[in-house]
Order: sequence, then C-alpha cells, then structure tokens
Amino acid sequence: MLLAEVPTGLPDGFLRETLPPFDAPERRVLWHAALREPVSDGELDAVAQHFPYGPAEIAEIAASLGPGDPPGTLWRRCRGRGGRGLEALARRIVPRVGWKDLILPEPVKRELAAIADQIRHRARVYDEWGFGGRMPSGRGVTALLAGPSGVGKTMAAEVLAGELGLDLYKVDLSRLISKYIGETEKNLRRVFDAAEETGACLFLDEADACLGKRSEVKDSHDRHANIEVSYLLQRIESYSGLCLLATNLKNNIDTAFLRRLRFVIDLQLPDQGERMRIWERAFPPETPTQGLDMVALSRLDISGGSIVVIAVNAAFLAASESRPVTMGDIARAARGEYRKHDRAFRAPWVEGA
Repeated sequence: MLLAEVPTGLPDGFLRETLPPFDAPERRVLWHAALREPVSDGELDAVAQHFPYGPAEIAEIAASLGPGDPPGTLWRRCRGRGGRGLEALARRIVPRVGWKDLILPEPVKRELAAIADQIRHRARVYDEWGFGGRMPSGRGVTALLAGPSGVGKTMAAEVLAGELGLDLYKVDLSRLISKYIGETEKNLRRVFDAAEETGACLFLDEADACLGKRSEVKDSHDRHANIEVSYLLQRIESYSGLCLLATNLKNNIDTAFLRRLRFVIDLQLPDQGERMRIWERAFPPETPTQGLDMVALSRLDISGGSIVVIAVNAAFLAASESRPVTMGDIARAARGEYRKHDRAFRAPWVEGA
C-alpha cells in the first residue's frame, strides 16, 4: 500500500483510491481529541464547519493553545494559519465598518443579515437537522451583490466578513481571464484552492466578466469560453465558505447562472433620506466644519461612494487653507466628482457654482 498527499504515477497492478476529505462532524471529533483546553461547543462547531484542516494541522493548532486563552482564540489561530498563498492572488481588505455604517433600506439589510445567519448556523442545519445529505454541492453560501458603482457592494462585503470574523479577499475576475486556452481555469483554481485552505470570504468583483450570457458555439474560442464559465460556476458552488460576487451589470449575467446562486441582492442608489444619513456620517467628529446644510446636500442625486469622495476632497481643500470645511468646499469637490461621471453640476447654495 502506498500513501500520498497528491496523485502520483503508479506501477502496473496498483489501484488508485482517492480518500474524501474529513467532513465537519469528523473534524469536530478530531478537534475534541486534540484540544487540551476547554472550548465552547459553539466555537468548536464553527471551527469544525468552516476550516477544512486535517489531523496534522488540527494537532498543531490545538497544541498552540494555552490555559487562560480568551474565548475566540481557537478561531483566530485557525484564521491566522493561512492567507499567504491567497494574498499573492487577491487583495486583502481589513473590515473597518459595521452594520451601523451601512446605509441601506431595511429589507436589503435583512437579506444581508440572512447571509451571515446561514454561515453561522451551518452546523445545526446541515448536521443536526439532516440537510447536509440533501445538498447537491458544497456547504458554502453564494451571493451576488448587484448595483451601480458606489452603492455599497464592497462595504456590504466588509460588514459580512467583519460580522463573521472572516478574512476578506477581493478578486477582480476580469484580471483572471486569459486569452490563452486553459490559463483562466488555472488562475481560478489557484484562487479557490488557496481560499479553501484559509476559510476566507471571497469577494469576486466584475462577475459579469466571466458570467456573461453564454454564446453560441461557433468556434474553439466560444467552446473554451463556455468551459471557463462552467468551471467558475463549479468552483463557486463547491466552495465551502462564503463567496460573494459583485457586478454593476446584472442584466449582462445569464439568468441560468443567477438561479444557481443562494442569494441575489439588488443595491440601488440611495434616496434623499438615505443620502442625508450618509452626509451626516461623511465627516468625522474631529473635522472642523462651518455652516453645512445637510438638507441641501441630501438633494444631490449621487451615490454613497460619491458622497465619501466629495467629503474627503472638500476636507483637503479646507485643510490647504487652514480653515473649517464649508459648503463652498463641498461645491468645488462635487463639481469634480460630477465631471468624472460626465454630469453637469449646479450648487444653488453657492453664487456662481
């Protein structure tokens, strides 16, 4: 009998048998046997469900724990073990915002909260309640965040990753596409294989670049393009963690693909009330301001992302003259932001603006 971690060439007469990876209940047993210090059942269930470590890794992490470690130490050690391979392929985002910072309609926030709940309660639903045997693919959660630029897709991903204690990695799918046959699948394989090792939250931006409407096969390029799409869908569906996709062009994505995702959440441009709340949070308490009219600012029909850009640029204008931020600074900053989007800007609160 020969044992190997990776497939190798075998002499004639040998049969190859691939052993399946440990599932969550089996990993829980391994963790329970390896841990010398008590860990809460909730943390043990979460770690066993989320991190696909084998016996050697489990033993090593368990040995690093000591008496008096605060709750959550096991989860943090598991998170800290991986990541280096993924950082070479994706951009890590450190979550710095929470639910209170996410200005969205309540129904949309409830949908996002449902994503977190499905990650949090996987052990109960899949293992205790028996749904694990009925899942056609992986136990991860997939969601598409769709909407114009600046409506909060990246912020929503940050909130979810922060809420769940996950590392967040952003991947621009358009950069993984190669004109060379087989290279796109190779790039995708590297990303997903590295992410599986770390239990990271994957945030795949520009999803429409890979998941556009499938073309009629007329030549070899069309055939390989469809193979790339099929491979991406297979990896998304089999991913064991949280996989978020983002697009500005939902209509460009084949509806057959949308049906295979667990969640499809539409984010719209903010209404006036939401813009008011975003403006009220746009300037930190330490920022000196003078005479800002939040009602007037809320009438500017722009995205939350544009509001943040305008606020920062207005602050620099004021800082360069050593004075508080005024409506005039905001008007100057807004004019540049509107120009960037090929829109005409008028600020009735400033003469000649």
